[in-house]
Amino acid sequence: MGHGFELPQEAQVGASPEEVWEAISTGPGIDSWFMGRTEVADGVVRTAFGPFELPPSTVTEAEPPARLAHGSDKGEDGRFVAYEFMIEGRERSSTVIRMVTSGFLPGDDWQDEFEAMSRGLEMYFATLVEYLNHFAGRAATPLTEFSPPVTDWPHAWERLNAALGGPPSPGDRIRFGPGDGVEGVVFYRNSQTVGVRTGDAIYRFLQGFGGSMIASHLLFDGGGEEQGTRWREWLRELYDTA
Repeated sequence: MGHGFELPQEAQVGASPEEVWEAISTGPGIDSWFMGRTEVADGVVRTAFGPFELPPSTVTEAEPPARLAHGSDKGEDGRFVAYEFMIEGRERSSTVIRMVTSGFLPGDDWQDEFEAMSRGLEMYFATLVEYLNHFAGRAATPLTEFSPPVTDWPHAWERLNAALGGPPSPGDRIRFGPGDGVEGVVFYRNSQTVGVRTGDAIYRFLQGFGGSMIASHLLFDGGGEEQGTRWREWLRELYDTA
């Protein structure tokens, strides 16, 4: 059966249209708010999320700094995902950015995948807004680590919430993580994700559709390899028996 979808999102940010364009149209820019590592070359956007590679996404419209669109080819089952960005400068160096994600998910069991995609896209767009408001022009080192397999998601979230000092809400200041931990402000939360901003990083946890809790962090002061080992061990200790 399958399901066609369109998910619009919009926000006003304290960045110029040129800074927004840099964030959505270049590899280092996309690395700083989306998932994993992205390369943009020869009109194609390629993204790797840990060991997984997303289908290549071909640029179909590019009108800097006002409009960008790219999308994957349709698979034999009709699957595709497309992204469109519209950018409008406003007074006082602010910009309205609109992101519309559309596509088609095949099969009769599309609901769970659509739910995970929707909640993830909400987090990624919230991260884009947070990036443009607090880190515009800086490039992040993406860090992607997966927990051991999770079979009981309510229990898994109980464990993570406890590690975060209780179920966090946007605006809460919390301390969490390996070693002495990091301290930051919760900037977003939904049923499958939570995001925290510090002075030099954005830390995100996502309920992975494949069955793992994912640490999808963005480090603006480097240290990706060392940090990756620490967060991988932290997730392992948290979820070895989840």
